[in-house]
Amino acid sequence: MSKIPQQLTGLRCYEDGEVLLGVVSATLPDPEPMTETISGAGIAGEIEAPVAGHYKSMAVSITFRTVTASLARLAKTGQRHLELRGSIQVQDGGSGDLVHEKLRVVVKGPAKKTGLGKLETGKPMDAEYTFEVEYLLVELGGEKLLEIDKYNYIHIVDGEDQLKQVRENLGL
Repeated sequence: MSKIPQQLTGLRCYEDGEVLLGVVSATLPDPEPMTETISGAGIAGEIEAPVAGHYKSMAVSITFRTVTASLARLAKTGQRHLELRGSIQVQDGGSGDLVHEKLRVVVKGPAKKTGLGKLETGKPMDAEYTFEVEYLLVELGGEKLLEIDKYNYIHIVDGEDQLKQVRENLGL
């Protein structure tokens, strides 16, 4: 049976996996590997070779409808643990039934920017907070799709640990 993903039907943001911060919109990072230019004898030109499991700086932006007292602590110095929980509507291609798959995105890192938003009567403030991503986990339906942990040499894609051998070689 084929599943046809349709749309996100809801999204909430939690701090430390428990404290509801609000109903939000979020812009997730685009993980871009660090690269090194390879050239020399035996290579006809240059190659931008990705460094396995190493990523350039990543950021996540979370937009809250309004400023709240609980958001103030997000701007404090230090790492934040944010969890985005969503539900994705999927249509079963065989039966036509709609099902909802659990989406979970965990981000850890410090605040880089605190946007207080705009003030306009009858409109959301769109207070946007931007966080550096030191840790990223994406799960769909309870299955881990991607995990990047920069400090612990973890890079898991589709269940495969891309840095296992590197950690072993380093004695980690």
